[in-house]
This record gives sequence, C-alpha cells and structure tokens, in this order.
Amino acid sequence: RQFPGCGNIVTFSQFLFIAVEGFIFEANFGRKRPAIPIRNYFIMVAMFFTVSVVNNYALNLNIAMPLHMIFRSGSLIASMALGIIILKKRYSVSKYTSIALVSLGIFTCTLMSAKQVASDSNLNQEDGPQVFLWWLLGIAALTFALLMSARMGIFQETLYQRFGKHSKEALFYNHALPLPGFLLLAPNIYHHAVLFNQSGECCAGNSVLLDLPILWKTLWEVSFLQLYVCIRGVFILTTECTSLTVTLVVTLRKFVSLIFSILYFQNPFTGWHWLGTAFVFVGTLMYTEVWNSLGPFLRRRRRKEE
Repeated sequence: RQFPGCGNIVTFSQFLFIAVEGFIFEANFGRKRPAIPIRNYFIMVAMFFTVSVVNNYALNLNIAMPLHMIFRSGSLIASMALGIIILKKRYSVSKYTSIALVSLGIFTCTLMSAKQVASDSNLNQEDGPQVFLWWLLGIAALTFALLMSARMGIFQETLYQRFGKHSKEALFYNHALPLPGFLLLAPNIYHHAVLFNQSGECCAGNSVLLDLPILWKTLWEVSFLQLYVCIRGVFILTTECTSLTVTLVVTLRKFVSLIFSILYFQNPFTGWHWLGTAFVFVGTLMYTEVWNSLGPFLRRRRRKEE
C-alpha cells in the first residue's frame, strides 16, 4: 500500500527464500539429480516467471488490488478454454453455465472499475484519457497472464502424469532457475530496497528482526508464509489433483484474500462489485457440482442418525 510498484522486490525475495531452502533440503546442495528432466523445468519456469512479472507490472497500470484479485479469479475460465483447445476435453451444460457466470462476474467488476478510473476526480481532462489507456493496457496484461498461467497448469499436469509426483522438486526448480532473470529488474528492486530502508524501524528490541525497518520485517514474514503455508500447499495440490481442481482451490483462496483486502485496508468496493464477485464464486461452486455431492452426503448422514 505504501509502495504499489514494489511487486518485483516482493517476488524476488520469495523466489530467493524458497530457492535457498530448497537447495539445502531438497537438492542436497546440488548433489541430488532431478527426477523430471531439467529442460522441462526451464519451460515451466519461463511461463512461471513471465506470469509473476506481468501480474506485478499490472499494478502499475492503474489496476486496483481488488480488481486484480477478481480478474485473476477468471483462471477457471482460462483453464477450461485451454483444456478444450489443447486436451480436447468436453464439458456438460452446467459446466458451461458456470463459466458464463464467472465471465459475467469478471465483466461486471471490470466495467465498474473502468467507470471509477474514468470519473476519478483527481484527474483533469488532459490526464484522464491517458490514464484510461494505461488501465486498458493493465487489463490486457492481466488477460495475457491469465492465459499463460492456465497453460502452465496444463503443462504441469502433463509432466506429473509422465514422470510422477515430485512437488518439492518442482517447487525448488520453479524458484531457483528464474533467479538470473531478476537481473533485468535489478534497478527497480534496488530502488524499492532503498525505499524499504527508509520505512522506519518496526520496534525497539534486542532481536535482529525487531531492529529491521518495518517493511523489511513484513517482507520476511511474507516470504516465510509464502513457502511454508501458501506455495508449498499449491505445489502439493498440483501433484494430487487436476489443473482445474487446483485452479478452483486457488480461486476460492483469492476470494478470502479479496474480502480481507476490502475490509481491512478499506479498499473501495461498490454494490456492483459485490454482485460481480457473487457471480464469480457461485459459478465456481456450480463448476465443482458441490450441490450434487452435498445431496448424497446429507442423505448418508440422515440414515446414520436414523
């Protein structure tokens, strides 16, 4: 919130933290050979790195964080579309209906955010069209990242079918191999490192962590949680479920993040945004056919009670 363009230093710190931990505990200081051929990881990493960087830069293009979260929730649509095109899958009418609901929800939120950008009272008539064009570029960047992320999920699913389940190995290589690419972003990372140094100490104390500037402490906490709570769980999920199921779980996780973002950080969110969000997540629940599985579960429970 203090520095909206700091996405690159956040991503670099997470990648570095996960890569160092994986080099020690998974790769055994480079002595353990990968089970999946390294060339496949290079392809996956190229996709992964591109998605991360493009999503970060979208925040510099007048894309608000709630819209960013909702738009990325459309990954379910992208996964289905690419599944039809690449894997030649076919779905039921209810599946297509759910996708239509998700699409409508994203369109509603996007349209309302566009009106907010266009009517921003801080913009004069000269700046307004230019800022709106940057916003359109941000939408294009999010769309590209959405499709690339879906393609990566299908690629991961195919790899695990061929070579077996190796979630910790994939976690390590997906974060270690892209590290040289951050050299291209070094000026931006250095600039925000200087800004972080000026953020003021967190609090007085004897601990080294307590003496850090508050944003460095927050960055360390984010990197730690990213490894041991968030991204590790996602990579384990990719080995146990299809790419569409993984996408669904991640989408619902984004919903929780969205609600927290709105309530805690007081982000602007209108009734139309709530309606769009409802469409997105009702469509997601329809896609999983949770209603169909809930009926037999309740009947079994009733028979047990009887």
